[in-house]
Amino acid sequence: MKKYKKSTWLCGALFIYITAMAIYLVPRNHTIGEMEKYVTIAVSYVIVLLLWLVLRKKEKLAEKRRREMEEWKKDSEHSNN
Repeated sequence: MKKYKKSTWLCGALFIYITAMAIYLVPRNHTIGEMEKYVTIAVSYVIVLLLWLVLRKKEKLAEKRRREMEEWKKDSEHSNN
């Protein structure tokens, strides 16, 4: 089974949640203005996008460190022989 990256499944779940809440709650909410509703939804999507970018960068740095550690182990094994 393929393991999905945290940046993919977490941001995907948040995106679906925000969309579902917007579809369900925006038409029913009459206490705030139309502009405020759509600005709130847009800001929510921007936050999810920023979270996705940060998590992707974190995953790439972790992968880079893992590769460097593997190379370091290989080099240290060769130098010991």
